[in-house]
Amino acid sequence: MDAQAGPGPLAGVRVVELAGIGPGPFAAMVLADLGADVVRVDRPGGAGLGIDPSFDITNRNKRSVLLDLKAPQGPAALLDLVERADILIEGYRPGVAERLGVGPGQALARNPRLVYGRMTGWGQEGPLAQTAGHDIGYIAITGALGMIGPADGPPVIPANLVGDYAGGSLYLVIGVLAALQHARTTGTGQVVDAAIVDGTAHLTSMIHGMVAAGGWQDRRGANLLDGGCPFYGVYETADGGHMAVGALEQRFYIEFSALLELGEDASLRADLARWDELRAAVAARFKTRTRDEWTAVFEHSDACVAPVLSLREAPAHPHLAARGTFTEIGGQVQPAPAPRFSATPGAVRLPPALPGAHTAEVARDWRTPALAPTPAAPESLRGDPSV
Repeated sequence: MDAQAGPGPLAGVRVVELAGIGPGPFAAMVLADLGADVVRVDRPGGAGLGIDPSFDITNRNKRSVLLDLKAPQGPAALLDLVERADILIEGYRPGVAERLGVGPGQALARNPRLVYGRMTGWGQEGPLAQTAGHDIGYIAITGALGMIGPADGPPVIPANLVGDYAGGSLYLVIGVLAALQHARTTGTGQVVDAAIVDGTAHLTSMIHGMVAAGGWQDRRGANLLDGGCPFYGVYETADGGHMAVGALEQRFYIEFSALLELGEDASLRADLARWDELRAAVAARFKTRTRDEWTAVFEHSDACVAPVLSLREAPAHPHLAARGTFTEIGGQVQPAPAPRFSATPGAVRLPPALPGAHTAEVARDWRTPALAPTPAAPESLRGDPSV
C-alpha cells in the first residue's frame, strides 16, 4: 500500500527523516503511525540498531531512500525532497547538517514553510553540545535518574524510556506539530531544538513544585510515588513474580487491605513512624501466594493492584487484548499506534522500511528526478547519527 494512502489525522503531511538511531526514528514513527508520509533517508552502508532491519518497528509505516550526503549530488537531492516536505527531522551533532549543506539555512531557503526538527541529547548550544552522550547521562543531570530506585541502593535505570523517548521523541513530536500549525497559519517555518535534557527536566515539573512546597523530599524512597510509601510499591510473590500496588487513596486502601487480609496491620497506614512495619506486613502477605493467584484476588477490584508482566507477557493481558493495545503484523507482535482518534484512526500500514527499498517509488511520488538509487559506499556519514 502506498504510504500516502494511509489513514490518520496527519494524512497528507510529508516528513523527511535523516536516518539515525534512538529518539529521532521513534518520533518519526509516531508521525507515520498518525498518517504522515514519512520518507527515511538512509545512507549507504549505514547501520541502525544492529538487528535485522525487518524487525526494527521504529521504521514501520515509513518509506526509505538511499542518499549519500557526502557525494557531490547528495545534498541537492535531499533539498529536492525538502522543498516538497512539511517537516524534516535530523539527529546529528550540532553543525554536522550545516557542514553537509543540508542545515536549517539551506533547507529553509529552499522551503520557507519547512519545520526543521533537531533531535539531540544536550541541545544545539551549551558547554556539552558537542559531547557524546546517551539517555543515562541526560536523565542523570536533570535529576530524573536520581529519583528512581530504593533508598538504600543506587538509582535504577528505566531502560531508555524516560530520556530518549519521553523527554526526547515525544517533545520533538509536540514541537514539530506545534510549529507545523504555525507554519500553516503564517506561511513561516522554523527550527525546533528538541534536547533530551530539556524535555526530561520538563517532565519533572510537578515534582519540583512539590519540593518547593515541602511535599516531596529530594531523596529516593522517601515519597508517595517513589517507593517510600508501603501502599505504593512492588512486592514479590511466592513464585518469584511481582505485584504492583498503588492504593494511595483511603477508599482504595481499604479495599486493598481487605483483599490482602492485612487484618489489624492495616491501621498502620495512619502512623508514618510505623510504615516500615506495614511494608513488612504487606510483603509477608504477598509471599503467601503466586502472582497469578494474587492477580485473581485483585482482578476487577478498586484496590489498584496489578501483576508486573514481562514484555512477552503483556500482549496477552485480557484488558490489553480487548483494547487491541498490541497488534500482530507479519507474525511480529508490536504496540499498536497511539493515541486513538474517533474520525481519523491511525494504523500499521507498512512493515519496517528496508534501507533504500522505496527510492524509485518516492522519486516518482514526490516528483524528485534527482533522487536516484545510490550505490553502496564504504564511508558512513560523519557524526553520531543519533544524539
